[in-house]
Amino acid sequence: MKVSSTGGVSATGASRAKPAGGSSGFSLPSVNAASGAASTASVGGLTGVGSVDALLALQAAGSVGGPLERRKRAVRRADNILDILGEVRIALIDGDISHATLDRLSRAIREQREATDDPRLEGVLNEIETRAAVELAKLQARAG
Repeated sequence: MKVSSTGGVSATGASRAKPAGGSSGFSLPSVNAASGAASTASVGGLTGVGSVDALLALQAAGSVGGPLERRKRAVRRADNILDILGEVRIALIDGDISHATLDRLSRAIREQREATDDPRLEGVLNEIETRAAVELAKLQARAG
């Protein structure tokens, strides 16, 4: 999400009169007003601060994603793992599994593990990771 403008927030309802000093903003009488110096301290630009904070919060929430976006990412990761598992299955049947394929599988499992808190899924990921480690050890034994 890109923030392209930070326009101020407009108030709805009754119209308010502008201060006599000609500045648009919030003004307070100064502490020295009782001593005869009838001056006012003007604070301008505060309306933009609230809107910027709201936009930044909205942007931060958008980068994390809502439940639907998180689910879409999880489905993409799962599809990736299933695709790699399919390649591993075919390679095992053919007797020609590569070190690179097993590395991709291990990397995909690590990425999925970081994004999950489901104990059943953790168990399945552990089994897949163990099997990949066994196949990697077999490859290294054949090569060495």
